[in-house]
Amino acid sequence: MPKPYNTVFLFLLNVISLSIYAQNDMLIKQLSNRLVVRENFDKNKKLINKQTFNVGNVIKTNDYLEIDVVTELIDKNEKVIDKYATIYRCKPNESSIMVMLLPFSKPNSKKTKINSISKNFKELYNLNNLEDVEIQINFDSGLLNFFGSKSKIKMYDRVLKNNNIENIISSKLNAKAYALGVRIKQLNYTVIEKLTLNGLLTFQKFTEEDGSYFTMTYK
Repeated sequence: MPKPYNTVFLFLLNVISLSIYAQNDMLIKQLSNRLVVRENFDKNKKLINKQTFNVGNVIKTNDYLEIDVVTELIDKNEKVIDKYATIYRCKPNESSIMVMLLPFSKPNSKKTKINSISKNFKELYNLNNLEDVEIQINFDSGLLNFFGSKSKIKMYDRVLKNNNIENIISSKLNAKAYALGVRIKQLNYTVIEKLTLNGLLTFQKFTEEDGSYFTMTYK
């Protein structure tokens, strides 16, 4: 699968889907005007590559929320190998988001529409009651159609630890992708998330069953 498509999907997964974040103005502001760095490691803790996501401010226009993200793909030698912009245009009342990918190297944009259904997502960082969170994301073809028409994400076994410096949430995450009702891909992670005492997300680590992992640092 082309690298930009894979990165866009994983970015949606890493932040537990911007389409759902748009349902709650407080949650989408977790990303507003921040630099997000994703680093990918093999099971021996060796850096494979990384991506940076430079996130703009949330713009409100009529019934929409819009946020721009500039992504750079960087190899293990710190060389930038690709760069593109993505516009996420959310319509909270419909729980939908339009994703527009704008490659710098190829001027033609690609777009897709995403609709989502969630259970307990608005309570994702309710530290007084960490419940299981389930999300179903439906793709209307476009740039993410490799994963088919539907993906399901579930976070469960969520446990909070507080060390008086930060809040740390450990959990498990299962993501399944379907095409024409047939599951074509499944990912399982153990997840560590760190938040400030004020509830601002600062770090995530997603570890696969084979020991490989990636981290997300929010600056």
